[in-house]
Amino acid sequence: MINAEIVYATPKKQLLLTITLPAHCNVADAIKLSGILTQCSEFEQQEVTSLNVGIFSIPCTLEREVQQGDRIEIYRPLRHDPKDARRMRAKK
Repeated sequence: MINAEIVYATPKKQLLLTITLPAHCNVADAIKLSGILTQCSEFEQQEVTSLNVGIFSIPCTLEREVQQGDRIEIYRPLRHDPKDARRMRAKK
């Protein structure tokens, strides 16, 4: 068994779940086992396969094996393309 954390944050709330997982568990399985998808209305009707994730702020795939002490982060989609936002600021 290994211990890991799963985190997700919005401007209004932050979730941090500490979970115990079986060895050789991948990120997708860890997210499903944590139950975090049922705690956030943003994830209604959303599949795990559509999530952008990372470990300690480094993007990774859902197939990556979780290691002892990993912090799995679920990222929100960007509201605006950073390049477009920069262009709009430059026009002002």
